Amino acid sequence: MRPTEPITIWGRADSSNVQAVMWGAAELGVPVTRIDAGHRFGGLDSADYRARNPHGRVPTMRDGDLVMWESCAILRYLASRYGDGGAFWPADPVARAQVDMWAEWAKHEGANHFTYPVFWNRIRIPNGERDEALLARNIARWEESLDRIEAQVSQHGWLAGPDFTLADIIAGHYLFRWFTMDIPRRPRPVIEGWYQVLQDRPAYRQHVMVSYDALRA
Repeated sequence: MRPTEPITIWGRADSSNVQAVMWGAAELGVPVTRIDAGHRFGGLDSADYRARNPHGRVPTMRDGDLVMWESCAILRYLASRYGDGGAFWPADPVARAQVDMWAEWAKHEGANHFTYPVFWNRIRIPNGERDEALLARNIARWEESLDRIEAQVSQHGWLAGPDFTLADIIAGHYLFRWFTMDIPRRPRPVIEGWYQVLQDRPAYRQHVMVSYDALRA
C-alpha cells in the first residue's frame, strides 16, 4: 500500500531526526514533500506550527488527516502502514519485538551519548570555549555504545538480525556524522564496513549524507 499523495514532513534536511524519517520513508517507497523548518529556517514557534506540534520541534509529519511528531513514532507508523510486514518491520509481533527493542535502544544511546554530548559539543561550541576533557569523556561513553553495535553487526550482519530493519535506520543515521567529524575515533573495521554498506543504499546517500556546515558555531 502506498499513499495516494505525498506525506508532508516539516524539518530541515540537516536535522538528524528528520534524516532518519526521510531515509525510512524512502526505503519504504513513501513519497514525501519536505518543508524546511527549525534552526535557521525558524517557524517552530508560530501558532500554525505549534498547533501541529506543541513541542515546537522537528520533524512533524502529516499523512492525510493524521499529524504526528517524534521521529521514531513516525517511522513505526510509516513502516506499519506502508511496509509489507517483512523483515524491515515484521508483522509477526515476536519478530517485530526484536527490531523494536534495538531501535529503541539505538535512539536512546544516540540521543544521549552522541548527538548532544559529542556532536553538538564539538560542532556548536567554538574552539577555545569547548571543554575538551568533557568531550573526551563523552566520546569514550559513545564508544561503549558502538561496542554493543559492533558486537551485534559482527554476529548478525545487521543490528537486529540478518536483515536490514528499522533498527538500522535509527542506529545507522548517526554514523555519517561520527565518521566525518574531526575527532579521535577507535578503529572499528566491523562498523566501518557496515557504514560502507549503508552508503551503498541510495536513500542513505541522499538523506543522511548531508552537510552540517550550517550548524557550526
